Amino acid sequence: MSQQGERPAAHEDDWWRRLYDENARDTGTSNAADSLDDRFDSASGAVGSGGREGPDGETGTLPEAEPAPAKGEGAPPVPAAPPVSGATAATPVPEEGHETAPAPRPVIGHVGDRPPTYDAEPTALPVTVPQELDGLVADTALDGARYGTYTLRAASVRGDSARFRGEPRRDALLTVRFGTDEHALVLVAVATGARATESAHLAAADACRWIGAAVGRSHARLSEDIRAGRRGELKSGLHRLTDRTYGKLRARAAELGTEPQQYTAGLRCLLLPADPDCRTRIFFGVGAGGLFRLREGAWQDLEPEILAAGDLGADPRAGSGAGAGFPAGSASPGSGPDGDRLTMDPAVTTPASPCAEAPPGPSDPPAEPFRFRGSVARPGDTLLLCSPGLAEPLRGEPALARELAGRWAPGTAPGLVAFLADTQLRVKGYSDDRTGVGVWEA
Repeated sequence: MSQQGERPAAHEDDWWRRLYDENARDTGTSNAADSLDDRFDSASGAVGSGGREGPDGETGTLPEAEPAPAKGEGAPPVPAAPPVSGATAATPVPEEGHETAPAPRPVIGHVGDRPPTYDAEPTALPVTVPQELDGLVADTALDGARYGTYTLRAASVRGDSARFRGEPRRDALLTVRFGTDEHALVLVAVATGARATESAHLAAADACRWIGAAVGRSHARLSEDIRAGRRGELKSGLHRLTDRTYGKLRARAAELGTEPQQYTAGLRCLLLPADPDCRTRIFFGVGAGGLFRLREGAWQDLEPEILAAGDLGADPRAGSGAGAGFPAGSASPGSGPDGDRLTMDPAVTTPASPCAEAPPGPSDPPAEPFRFRGSVARPGDTLLLCSPGLAEPLRGEPALARELAGRWAPGTAPGLVAFLADTQLRVKGYSDDRTGVGVWEA
């Protein structure tokens, strides 16, 4: 019976036995079984003479091919091959002995008069113990996406100093999407742990994870407010979510038995709606870093420095974060450069909101001011959010600002590998972790 359940006929079974029965006699001309020598002689006789055996056992040689006529001696012209359309043309195969050169690999270069002291590649891995494997942080994080009218690139790299000393990356990066279709909301969070603390990388990761969870629970309302342009609701709502995140960091520090300033992180975020009809981009956060915009080939520093307590009456544009090659910050209260609507001057000096989950106590460090800015992007703009390790050389080294402007000014977003190489452009004297988030507007 076959696998399908059908019963074969009797003659089929007989044919099968005669063909595969191990006791069946050979069908050759001799009753004796073929030996290995017999089979070798038969095969060599068939192919060794270069011919075929005729009907009477004679072997005839194959006719030799006539030599091709020389060029110009009556040789028939070779017909031209029909043209191939560009849509179906195959990639030409290189001739033997003429190999094509491999594509050049991105090289980590440097700007400035002298190269940095440390090596450009990782040297030492961070030390760990078996009980702390969950807290390991990779040397490099890279991500990207494209929604609506923008292309997103994000990279976080351990600094040259940390690579040499075997320290973990203190910068944390989170890229996540909530929702679907035009109601989707993309959150990019960048956190930097406190310097010279053992748990800096853990605090940064917690800050990104907790702000991500908070935004995810409220993403529908946030997306609606962004598309409707409700600046006041956005600022107050995001302020509360940020306060709750820092309240959790303080609670976590208490669980670990450490001071709050030892388990904290600067946090900076971007909210990017996926709706192609909405070009509003929202920035919020707490702590140092940078927010820049490349427009028409020139950099704009969108984040003035936070004023000191004794300088509240001074001009908010004086002493802005405009480093070498950067213009001043906001043109007027409530608007950014070029009069962007929905823009809030980020030089906020008010303390944290009383809605925080854990109000500051006597032993807590002074509250960092909350930063908020919302602006409408134009086609061709490039928005850059970065950690202090990238913001400081951008403000302090004009050559780096010019180089990145030259690479990104055409308006086309680089690939992931190219963006990673761009963010790793080294400058002597700046060896901290670098995290950059670029948004290219089409």
